[in-house]
Amino acid sequence: MSVVIEEIVKELDNTARAVIEAFSPEDTAQLGEKLGEICSPGEVYTLIGDLGVGKTVFTQGFARGLGITEPVNSPTFTIVQIYEEGRLPFYHFDVYRIGDVEEMDEIGYEDCFYGEGVSLIEWANLIEEILPEHYRRITIEKDLEKGFDYRKITIEQF
Repeated sequence: MSVVIEEIVKELDNTARAVIEAFSPEDTAQLGEKLGEICSPGEVYTLIGDLGVGKTVFTQGFARGLGITEPVNSPTFTIVQIYEEGRLPFYHFDVYRIGDVEEMDEIGYEDCFYGEGVSLIEWANLIEEILPEHYRRITIEKDLEKGFDYRKITIEQF
């Protein structure tokens, strides 16, 4: 799986869409880690998927790729968790419980989206109207016919 992930990640700059099949939580985390290793300041990643598909597992791998060693969990009740120990500041958003997009203004999302760090937003489909013009959307989907741990992960550039 590792070699396949590295090849796909290298190709992301040349294509607008990539599909990866993950067969374990470790595969999902490994993809997140590779993206965390190559991300650049000011990039925004959105993470779309139903409850329990592995968004947190992916995010933990992403943080590891940034060099973050502290525990990473979904900031469901705080909306954003900031990690500054890695090679870039990491802004981890979970907007599942957001009542109105104006709440994003109150937490200063623009400083995160357009700053020197990298942002990863779970449930970003709820705040599409304020997403930057360019971002990467990562969609994680289950397919129980292919196994309990199977995930189809689609990465798209906008």
